[in-house]
Amino acid sequence: MRNKLFVFLIVVMGIVVISRLFYLQIIDTRFEDLSKKNSVLALYEYPERGYIFDRNKKLIVANQPTYDVMVIPKNVSEIDTSEFCKLLKINQNKFNTLLEKATSYSPRLPSVFVAQISKIDYAKLQEKMWKFKGFYIQRRSLRKYYYESASNVLGYISEVNDNDIKKDPYYQSGELIGRQGIEKSYEKELRGNRGINYFQKDNFNRIIGSYKDGIFDEKPKRANDIVLTLDIELQQYGESLMNGKRGGIVAIEPESGEVLALISTPGYNPSLLVGRKRSENFTKLYYDSISKPLFDRGLQGQYPPGSPFKILNGLIALQENVITERTSFTCYEGHYYTRSSFMKCHCDWGTKNVLNRSIYNSCNTYFANAYRRTIEKYQSPEEGITQWSNHVKSFGLGNYLGYDLPVGKKGYVPDASFYNRWYPNGGWQGVTTISNGIGQGEVLTTPIQLANMTAAIANRGYYYKPHFIKEIQGKSIDSMYLIPNHTTIAPKHFTPIIQGMSDVIQKGTARIARIKGIDVCGKTGTAENFTIIDGKRQQLTDHSIFIAFAPKKNPKIAIAVFVENGYWGNRWAAPIASLLIEKYINKEVSRPYLEKRMLEGTLEEEYNKIISGKPFTINE
Repeated sequence: MRNKLFVFLIVVMGIVVISRLFYLQIIDTRFEDLSKKNSVLALYEYPERGYIFDRNKKLIVANQPTYDVMVIPKNVSEIDTSEFCKLLKINQNKFNTLLEKATSYSPRLPSVFVAQISKIDYAKLQEKMWKFKGFYIQRRSLRKYYYESASNVLGYISEVNDNDIKKDPYYQSGELIGRQGIEKSYEKELRGNRGINYFQKDNFNRIIGSYKDGIFDEKPKRANDIVLTLDIELQQYGESLMNGKRGGIVAIEPESGEVLALISTPGYNPSLLVGRKRSENFTKLYYDSISKPLFDRGLQGQYPPGSPFKILNGLIALQENVITERTSFTCYEGHYYTRSSFMKCHCDWGTKNVLNRSIYNSCNTYFANAYRRTIEKYQSPEEGITQWSNHVKSFGLGNYLGYDLPVGKKGYVPDASFYNRWYPNGGWQGVTTISNGIGQGEVLTTPIQLANMTAAIANRGYYYKPHFIKEIQGKSIDSMYLIPNHTTIAPKHFTPIIQGMSDVIQKGTARIARIKGIDVCGKTGTAENFTIIDGKRQQLTDHSIFIAFAPKKNPKIAIAVFVENGYWGNRWAAPIASLLIEKYINKEVSRPYLEKRMLEGTLEEEYNKIISGKPFTINE
């Protein structure tokens, strides 16, 4: 009996001791934390950032390895700073500054001491790091770009700052985060989740093996690859056509809302924002207030839509039953909409236009009258402009479209409240706002909004929200991009409008945009352009505008082109759009003479007028 009791006690004591050891080593992390401070090194393992492909699965963005020298300030002691500085290619003052900065961030947490050292420097450092207590090397990856293109879509990554860390505790000092474009919008998908490995160190600061056989280690979660809607070859081609010009181009697939190209020029090579010169290069781009390469003109540029807006006013007038296809107005090189107010037009004196002819001749008189009838149909101008504004907004104008990039502008569509503010005592009428009829009033649009409007016309009354993501590895795209958005215009009214747009190409203002074998529907436009010079409002050369879709039946591409200071729509915008359409549909261009003119043509002389300080003429 006594022997049994003794054995029982031994077993119980064994269980107690083992349980206590388990608690101390596994559950209670106080001793673990203490040991880490002295003899355990925690190294994060970062998964490769997700790859980015174009719609044809061509690799656009991958990764390249880089190495950061990390520091835990509290652990730094008795090192040969002279040797360390020599290896890092810095001086003693720089060393002190960097250490102070790291200590200020946190004396106990790791932070980047020197970022992105070369492979050669890494090799030299690695074998000597044991000498420098408190320092270690962290492997990361930087972006590698296979095309000098689409920087405005892709965005860039950079080191997190204090605000980023406060917003999301996942991030630690020295880590990278998406700053713009797709990199920002899909940061969580592209980054994955880091892992962590713990290593035991000896008295000489050398790693001697895994800590506790790796029971605390966590494996990284791989990032998701992304397939964009972009056609990278179309994107490149569009950027080359816009060389020497400023403006924005947006091409959309009407049947899906997928953005085929988003071009903003001048742009920049995305590789400039990679590596140790990233900050220096970014500063140069940021402070370039003339070219504005960081400003996405396709999403943020707000322009009067000009004559392409006549198409929308024609649709609204048909829907409101104030005109028919056969309704005619006579143009006398323009018309008086009040006794003293004359709107010019390029039609010959006495030209009698019906809807079709007014579209392909771009008659200001016709659409000004159609707009006025729309407003004056109702008992008050407030009611008329409200109805008109609702129609316009149903095409996605005057508000954010909901695309998946982080920047953009709403544009502007005026309503009754706007004019009531301008005329607080009343007295405004349809004629007061007549410029809206030809796209030269208070309306402002972005290129992506005009491209989306064109897609809605191509679809005869509906559109899908524009978006840049086609596939996300392991995930579905947002369902809102799969739902059609219907306009307020009945489908039957699009038939005469589309025929008019086809005639614009065949016998109207954009015959230069003809493509053999492809029935293109389009509309040219110009928009007045003003700036402030020496405190005075100064008119500049008009913007060149063109919208189009093709083919007429079963459209594959809808496009909007803005060329700043390009003057007539058929001078720059229409040829560029035509070449892009042909390139996308036929995969090649059959008009080398036109291509050469667009590739080599430049508007730098026009842009230099503004900064020359000399008198200049416009619209030459």
